[in-house]
Amino acid sequence: MSRVPGPFRSQLRAELSVMLRNGEQLLLTLIIPVLLLVFFSTVDVLPTGDVPEPIDFLTPGVLALAVMSSAMVSLGIATGFERGYKVLKRLGATPLGRPRWLAAKITTVIVVQMIQLIVLVPVALALGWDADAAKWLPAVGAVITGTIAFGGVGLFIAGRLRAEINLAAQNGLYLLLLLLGGMVIPFDELPEPLAAVAKCLPSGALADVLRDALVGGADRPGTSWIVLGAWALIAPALTVVTFRWE
Repeated sequence: MSRVPGPFRSQLRAELSVMLRNGEQLLLTLIIPVLLLVFFSTVDVLPTGDVPEPIDFLTPGVLALAVMSSAMVSLGIATGFERGYKVLKRLGATPLGRPRWLAAKITTVIVVQMIQLIVLVPVALALGWDADAAKWLPAVGAVITGTIAFGGVGLFIAGRLRAEINLAAQNGLYLLLLLLGGMVIPFDELPEPLAAVAKCLPSGALADVLRDALVGGADRPGTSWIVLGAWALIAPALTVVTFRWE
């Protein structure tokens, strides 16, 4: 007998099926990070801090951006509209429950992140990124942990707000975390009070641990792992407790 609970397995299969049918959205989540990586690595417009090569600074940041885009924004907006259209109302009456539903949602996004890695890494290598294969295990671990953290944040917002307000909130938070997350602007280029706040955000923590794993240019990797892990525990837990099916 499979160790994977039946309701979870069924929901995961349904989520993956929806993802594969929604090819346009999947393509968009792949194309935007690729375009950002190509553009900013060839046009010298962004500060790169202590990292000498733009591609070495940008690759971890764009990977973090891809995680945030898929796990928080895309997932949060789609779930908000599912909730608004009463699609989720029926799930509330099934044995699935919030924890297994949340796990199925986030597992689906982890699959998307692995596809993004498969696409983005060869592009970065073609642009001159000098990767160290020995560092990929912690990088993959950071992507999975970041996906759980951002998935929890996105679903927490989606479970509390009406679909239209949720849409605005997800996009607004995305822009804020993008600017303060150390993804495209190094921490040392920010005013000191903003930099202190940025290092406590999931975006800043994820970008920092990825930069440490891939190029060794992190600001404080040990603390960033603690911050990212805390977000990955707290955000999903809050979602499980507070999410409303309708």
